[in-house]
Amino acid sequence: MGVFGAIVLATTAPHSATLLPLSPTVQPQQVTANGYETAEIVIDSGVSKPALSISENPRGAVLEDIRSIAGRWRVRVRAGINPGRVRFRIEAAGYRSTTADLVTKPDNADSAGDGMPDFLRLDDSHDRHAFRRWFTWLAEAQYFQSTASRPLEITDCAALVRYAYREALHRHDSAWANSAGLRVVPALDSIEKYEYPFTPLAASLFRTTPGPYAPDDAANGAFRQFADAETLWRYNASVFSRDLDRAQPGDLLFFRQPEGREPFHTMIYLGQSQLHPDGERYILYHTGPTGRDPGEIRRLTVDDLLRFPQAEWRPVASNSSFLGVARWNILRTVSGD
Repeated sequence: MGVFGAIVLATTAPHSATLLPLSPTVQPQQVTANGYETAEIVIDSGVSKPALSISENPRGAVLEDIRSIAGRWRVRVRAGINPGRVRFRIEAAGYRSTTADLVTKPDNADSAGDGMPDFLRLDDSHDRHAFRRWFTWLAEAQYFQSTASRPLEITDCAALVRYAYREALHRHDSAWANSAGLRVVPALDSIEKYEYPFTPLAASLFRTTPGPYAPDDAANGAFRQFADAETLWRYNASVFSRDLDRAQPGDLLFFRQPEGREPFHTMIYLGQSQLHPDGERYILYHTGPTGRDPGEIRRLTVDDLLRFPQAEWRPVASNSSFLGVARWNILRTVSGD
C-alpha cells in the first residue's frame, strides 16, 4: 500500500493492566491539502468524551468539532494546505492514550491558469471578506500613522500594497498585534484557510514569472517576497474592468506613465473608510520618492481622483494611462469572478 493510502494507529504502553485500549479509525484515510476537505476520527462507544490534540504537523490540519452520534464520538478534522502526515493524540479516562495518522496529499491545481495555486486562493466567502477588510484597514491605518511610526519598508506604492497584503494573511492574534506596532487593532475575523507564512510557499507570496502554477514553482524562484507594481499587475492580480464603479474594497487600480522612472503605479480602492466613515468612497496610494523627497501616502475621495488636475491619473476608460481595475488572484474563484 502506498504512503498516501495507509493509516497508522499506534498505541502507547499502558500505565496499568486495568487501562483499556482505544480503537479509533480515520475516515477517509487521505484528503487533499486544500484547506477545505475534511475527515472524521471515529471512536467507539463506551468512551467518555476524549481529548484530542495534534502532536505532529500541527498546521497540517484543524480539529473543528467533536460530537457523540449513535454511541460513537465523531471528530471532524479539516485539512490545512501543508501536505504530509498529521498525527493526532487521543486520550480518554480509563483508556490508554493512542495516536492516529491522517495523510494529506499536495494540491497543485491552478483552476484559473493564472499562476496562483489553488491552495492560496480564498474560495470561501468568509475568507474573501476577511481579507478585504484587513487589507484595506491595514493600508488605511498607515495613512493615519506618522511617517516615523510606519514600517520602514513602505517607500512607494507597491511597498504599501505588499505590506497590507502580507499582513492581511496573518493570524491576527495578540502576538501579531504586539509586533505590528499599531496603536489600535480592530476586532475583525482573520482568514481561516491558512496562516501566513505557514504555507507551501513559506514567506514567498508574490508570483514573479508567467505561466500556470507547477509543483516546482514552490522552490524555483517563481514566487518571492518582493514584487514591484508591474509584477503585481502582470502576475498577482487580474484586470477585470475599466469602470471604477465595479470595484470592491481591496481591489487595485493600475496606471502606466511611460515617461516616469518607474512607469507602473498602483492604488488601492478602499471603498468607505473603516477608520473614519463619512459616506465617501476613498482611494489610497503612496506617491513614491522623487529625488530627496521620500513621497507620502495620500487618501483621496473617488470624486477627487476623477477630477484630478493631471488627467493621466484619472481612473476613467478614456485615459490610456489607466490600465484598469484589478482583483487579487487569490480572490478569484474557479469561474474567474
